[in-house]
Amino acid sequence: MPTALKKTLPHVVLLTYVALILIPFLFVLISSFKESNLEIVTNPFGLTGKLSVDNYVEAWTKAKINVYFFNSLYLSVSSSIVGVLLAAGTAFALTRMKFITASKWIYQFVLIGMLIPGNVLFIAQYMLVRDLNILNTHWSLFLPYTAGALPLSVLLVAAFMRAIPNELEEASIMDGLSAVGLFVKIILPLTVPALVTVFIINFLGNWNEYLLANFFISKDSLKTLPTGMVGFRDSYQTNYKLICTGIVYSVTPVLIVYAFLQEKIIEGITAGSVKG
Repeated sequence: MPTALKKTLPHVVLLTYVALILIPFLFVLISSFKESNLEIVTNPFGLTGKLSVDNYVEAWTKAKINVYFFNSLYLSVSSSIVGVLLAAGTAFALTRMKFITASKWIYQFVLIGMLIPGNVLFIAQYMLVRDLNILNTHWSLFLPYTAGALPLSVLLVAAFMRAIPNELEEASIMDGLSAVGLFVKIILPLTVPALVTVFIINFLGNWNEYLLANFFISKDSLKTLPTGMVGFRDSYQTNYKLICTGIVYSVTPVLIVYAFLQEKIIEGITAGSVKG
């Protein structure tokens, strides 16, 4: 096989794969500008005569997408940030403190959480939030979101922290830094790529989560975006144009976050894979 063809073929395969992945989203994007279900069915990939944003305005105001969007955004961001900070503190204690045996046992215990499928814990989580009287509040989602992300987050951050040279830690202690100062001023800044990666993984998981949000929240004003969009369908009709508009709204923040943080994400994944 010629060298030029050998170099080109992988790119062609990957570009074809990307195009196939984007076709469904292209269908959703085009459908979000159409005026009726009939127009979507009869001309699924055809553009309308004029590009109207009426569906976006209607979904944002009349269909309460703005409420669902804000609920999803602040729950996803807050639980991801708290989860990242807890994972960083736990990983720092497990990898840098001098309790080798205890750290090893605690680390293994935390990783056991990765072996348990999330759906298996659903009934236990429901009983727990019911006994805590936080059912039908955002606390019933915030706590499971934060706790559920810890095992994988600790695994990734701990793998990154182990690669930080001990000499740097010893020099910081010689300069008078305490354990807290070492964590805040030295370890956290050096671990930013891994923290960003963990934040994105947790954010995407929380943003798209449906099961807990559907069963733990029944108040319409507290619903998140995935459960709120279910309201666009009733027993007689499904409003596909508003569903497609809601999907575009739900994808946009993810694209924005990835666009700004993609360098940190790639840096964190590649660094962890080599040094971990």
